[in-house]
Amino acid sequence: MAHVILGLLLIRSQSLYDLIKAFEAGVGLLYSASSGSIKRALDQLRERGLIAVAGAEPTGRGRKAYHVTDAGRREFHTWMTSEPTGSDLEGAALNRLYFLGLVDPAERRAILRRIEARISEERARFTDLGDRIAAAAVPEDLREIAVYQRATLDYGLASLGFLAEWFRERAEREDQRPAADGGRAAFHGRGPASSRP
Repeated sequence: MAHVILGLLLIRSQSLYDLIKAFEAGVGLLYSASSGSIKRALDQLRERGLIAVAGAEPTGRGRKAYHVTDAGRREFHTWMTSEPTGSDLEGAALNRLYFLGLVDPAERRAILRRIEARISEERARFTDLGDRIAAAAVPEDLREIAVYQRATLDYGLASLGFLAEWFRERAEREDQRPAADGGRAAFHGRGPASSRP
């Protein structure tokens, strides 16, 4: 969640309330979070020096607005350009896709290719597991159960196949896009103040 919050704050400085609304309006489709977990993540990011308080909002409500520090920009960039890890590969891939416009256009294709390669590795692991399961003897009394366990694995393989193909095609489309400065400007915090996820 920390990197998702960094991405949202790179788009524009926001208060805790703004971030909660941003999760509800957009990022929540990919990553659900409670207000308490967002607050804890903000506190941890601040302790690590990755964000700082920009000041109180001019609304008179005294809400603290947070912005990303130089260290936070570096942390976000490292995360964006690193291989997706963790048990939720699809979530890790989609979170990076959501914020891809914040990185330099020249880096986007490599990020997409890295995601595609990681998904393909996971698909190969699932395929190997399927081969081993197919070669194993299943006792008669467990065969009905095994049918649906295998169906679950087949679903995983199909899902990973779709993901890998989708990211491959997206990387190819990146090559055909005209060069733009929008990603660089947004990444360095100079995007339009009205930008919202």
